Amino acid sequence: MQLNINKKKKTEESSRYDAVIIGGGPAGLTSAIYLSRARFKTLLIEEMIPGGQAATSDMLENYPGFPGGIEGPKLGSLMEEQAKRFDTDIIYDSVKSIDTDGDVKKVILPKREIEADTIIIASGAKPRKLNVPGADKFDGKGISYCATCDGALFKDKNIVIIGCGNSAVEEGLFLLRFVKSITFIQDLPNLTAEAILKERIKEKENVKLTFNNKVISINGEDSIESVTVKKTDTGEEKTVPAEGIFIYIGFTPNTEFLPGTIDLEKGYVKTDDKLRTNIDGIYAAGDVRVKTLRQVATAVGDGALAGFNAVKYLENIKEVNNG
Repeated sequence: MQLNINKKKKTEESSRYDAVIIGGGPAGLTSAIYLSRARFKTLLIEEMIPGGQAATSDMLENYPGFPGGIEGPKLGSLMEEQAKRFDTDIIYDSVKSIDTDGDVKKVILPKREIEADTIIIASGAKPRKLNVPGADKFDGKGISYCATCDGALFKDKNIVIIGCGNSAVEEGLFLLRFVKSITFIQDLPNLTAEAILKERIKEKENVKLTFNNKVISINGEDSIESVTVKKTDTGEEKTVPAEGIFIYIGFTPNTEFLPGTIDLEKGYVKTDDKLRTNIDGIYAAGDVRVKTLRQVATAVGDGALAGFNAVKYLENIKEVNNG
């Protein structure tokens, strides 16, 4: 424990790095490994926990190398350990903005600024919230976005899961360890999860699948009591009892600190095939960038490519300065 405290103090005293990586998910941690192994002074900034969204998953079964699957928090911890092994500095803080004016870039934190020659944006995405009456009232008070984090709080309760994609079904299978029953609500006509997940969830007796219905309100006084849904084809409304709600309806990119500096498309960072942004020396990797598939495996690939190209960028700077 003392070693970690000293390491943190040492990190906070330094404000000049070759590379700063914003985000400690699989993409950011992979980039850190590439840069640190190339012996560039590297800082990774993470707001929450190592592993990003992957660390909130109970079990990952489609990441290669783990035939029996691997727990999300464990994978995140292993990646962090590997990055630290090669002397990556890691701090837990939020990024307010970045300054791209001048040769040296700046990452602005709440209480200080950090200078860097190159930046990799790997800030990921956060779960999208439901914009209906009652959603704000019960957010964090009966509404959750993470089964691994909050599942035990809903022991023996009847819950609703909004969404029927991979994340929704995976988290639902985990929640069945605790809850009494689950009602899935989907505004589409069928399950959109992978075939193997469909098979697993349909085998469960205490699961109900409700399609072509859209949630229009979350109801209750001091706690959640029900949700009101509306048929997408007929407009018919009905009430579904619920003592808790888990929402899996997609993600919103964590790019609040970027508008005005980096080119975005619907909030996601635009990159070329080398993961370069519109600003020279700034790259993006993982779920935060425009792409078709957002998985741990693709995030790791992005991190490797962004890290590799950032290394080449730094090597070129070194050659120019030494020339």
